[in-house]
Amino acid sequence: MNKIPSFQKNHDTLSLGLHAQTDNNGITTFDLRFKKPNAGDYISPKALHTVEHLLATVLRNSERKNDIVYFGPMGCRTGFYLLTVRLTFQEALSLLKSCITAALALDEVPGSKREECGNYLEHDLAEAKDELKKYLTVLENL
Repeated sequence: MNKIPSFQKNHDTLSLGLHAQTDNNGITTFDLRFKKPNAGDYISPKALHTVEHLLATVLRNSERKNDIVYFGPMGCRTGFYLLTVRLTFQEALSLLKSCITAALALDEVPGSKREECGNYLEHDLAEAKDELKKYLTVLENL
């Protein structure tokens, strides 16, 4: 079997930040790397789940909502994947900065009621916001 693109990257040298790869179908996968891989510091499951709810909601309600294909967490808990169409790197970077800022202004976790979420008890808004603030600093320095 062929190795998928994300497994072809050397995770020991992968840096924090935003990495992009476009496939033959015009879908760009943005690797939102919040944590350095294999460094022992990972996003907690509750914060990971909450960031997913926050950013998925804000991205899918943004002015570029029709360009968002998917947003979700990495199983390794070091970041998230954002799949898009028609977004350049700079456009995605700008969108992420504005959407993270909007997510930080939310006072509750969207879609976190029992009837809306398959694991509604596993959320931590304060920790998710802390992770988003740290990542926004990373993006501001790109």
